[in-house]
Amino acid sequence: MTVERRFSLEGRTIIVTGGLGLLGSRFTKALLHAGAAVAVFEVGVTPERIDSVFADVPHDRLSVLEADVTRRASLEAALGSVTERFGPPFGLVNNAAIDVTPAASAAENGPFESYPESSWDKMMEVNVKGVMLACQVIGGALARAGRGSIVNIGSIYGSVSPDQRIYEYRREGGEAFYKPITYSVSKSALLNLTRYLATYWGERNVRVNTLTLAGVRAGQHAAFVQSYVAKVPLGRMAEPDEYDGALVFLLSEASRYMTGSNLVLDGGFTAW
Repeated sequence: MTVERRFSLEGRTIIVTGGLGLLGSRFTKALLHAGAAVAVFEVGVTPERIDSVFADVPHDRLSVLEADVTRRASLEAALGSVTERFGPPFGLVNNAAIDVTPAASAAENGPFESYPESSWDKMMEVNVKGVMLACQVIGGALARAGRGSIVNIGSIYGSVSPDQRIYEYRREGGEAFYKPITYSVSKSALLNLTRYLATYWGERNVRVNTLTLAGVRAGQHAAFVQSYVAKVPLGRMAEPDEYDGALVFLLSEASRYMTGSNLVLDGGFTAW
């Protein structure tokens, strides 16, 4: 098999959760370019939203479906639609996740001691329970078929703690601002979920890996970018398309002996 064929996803159906977001849409387009049929599972799907994100790609191998990763019945219904149109899935990209935005309430971005329970519960439901349910429903289908690849999208903050000094500029401006805890805890949970399922489904020829990513350039505050890139050996944030190749690799035959692993693309952020 040639190198080109090893990286091809032709004839494979891949499900991407949260596929209308910044990285999710990039992932979807990369998988389409590699030859896959792609089903996006997303909430709040409208024709206008689909057209705004995917106006530049052909729709013959693309399906965008309303699906809530926190509801098993919703995932089962969406999987049925995918199977009916494209056949059984080969891969799953667990990309759907939420985080507290820098513009969120002072309570959510305040000190750990007063972080709201409701924020913890909501984020853990999407970022951990949602991945678990998607693996049960879609990963279960892969296991029954006896083949497939699951990629759990992780974060550097699942491996190391956020450096609160990056956000010092907010506190110097008079805010009691701290990067909250829940995103880090939820992403660290994916590392062992990956290991568990890699061993659980190994004999069924289903591979499970984590793809750990760092910050992506997306118009952030200049003071944040300056502090963040000071911790990156490559001296910059990632461009949205710089993770595409690693994702295709993990879903293709090029990584067929790789499972239970954590592939880190972070510009060197966690190297020191």
